[in-house]
Amino acid sequence: MPAFVCGHATHPDWRVALSLAGAQIDAQIDAQAGAAPPSLGFVYLTDAYAAHAAELLAALCARWPGVGWVGSVGVGVAASGVEYFDEPALVLMLAALPAGSFEVFSGAHPLQRIGADSALVHADPATPDLAELIHEMSERTASGYLFGGLAASRGDALHIADGVWRGGLSGVAFGRDVEIVSRVTQGCQPVGPEREVTKAERNIVVELDGEPALPCLLRDLGLPGLDDPRRALPRLRATLAGLTDAPAARPGRRGHFGDDVRVRHLVGLDPGRHAVALADQVEPGMRLAFCTRDVTAARRDLVRICSEIREEIETTPAELAAHGPVDETLPGRRILGALYVSCAGRGGPHFGGPSAELKIVQHALGDVPLAGFFAGGEIAHRHVYGYTGVLTVFTGAPG
Repeated sequence: MPAFVCGHATHPDWRVALSLAGAQIDAQIDAQAGAAPPSLGFVYLTDAYAAHAAELLAALCARWPGVGWVGSVGVGVAASGVEYFDEPALVLMLAALPAGSFEVFSGAHPLQRIGADSALVHADPATPDLAELIHEMSERTASGYLFGGLAASRGDALHIADGVWRGGLSGVAFGRDVEIVSRVTQGCQPVGPEREVTKAERNIVVELDGEPALPCLLRDLGLPGLDDPRRALPRLRATLAGLTDAPAARPGRRGHFGDDVRVRHLVGLDPGRHAVALADQVEPGMRLAFCTRDVTAARRDLVRICSEIREEIETTPAELAAHGPVDETLPGRRILGALYVSCAGRGGPHFGGPSAELKIVQHALGDVPLAGFFAGGEIAHRHVYGYTGVLTVFTGAPG
């Protein structure tokens, strides 16, 4: 069984934080007598340590020789039940994965050795043609499934993959024998129906379901028009748009967006053309629903994805047999470790208190080893999302 262990700390000096987190990890490794040595490490650091990323990576390699390291800088970092925002902090997680089951990649070391089934991806948000690069990376995996996020920093947007990188993508690809379960949680609530984009020019939505887009937006928000800016502007500033490429995608039963929806800002209105401008390219045939960020919906949806993950992992062979033939010799699975990438605009303050978001995850999954960061965009499937959380768990047979 691959062992996952985690440590985290905050301190003005990165060396002290590393020592504190490392002591937690060493104690956990010592408690697992006979466990395989770690082979892969995840490191997430707040941007307060960004200037020392190369020194930090060198110290990690010296402390745990033979471990491959991947990670990113964020405006916050996360561990099980706790998040660190706007303070110098780091979180480390080490895993004992079999040799040949993963491959660390970057622009300097392209993916080439293993048959990749899925991949953890970190990226610089300023990278040109980022969406195309992520789509291309997705096509290089058998499942097409990526998870991860964009570095977020008030300085250098660094990411780590056996080196410290600026620009491009990096991360780690996993073979089929590394079992993962992953879900996306959206933090927005639709305020109107989903409509088809019937006319668009670049990022400007001109028509929805054959009628001008701006009146559709105003009607969804209950606004009679733009004549009263004091009433209209606060509502408009709090409104976003959920886009999807797939005509079959619809908001969920409870009014939540599904995984296919990408939430984007409204960046302008064109009263002359009765059009709406979005922070993304829009094409006819896409589906669009206007939405707002909703704390209650975000909490409920986060609980939902945690429950779905637990249900998928804990489903017994007898339960599966009700849906068809099943191998009764297959052992049950349990969570070995988890990665959580959340939007920099989420976190405890959005969920009602310090570390509230991570406490929800901890309550739902248990106190499993978990590492993550608060990103400038979240990667799931083959898209970059916003205002979302991407929760991925590694699973295995019970010990």
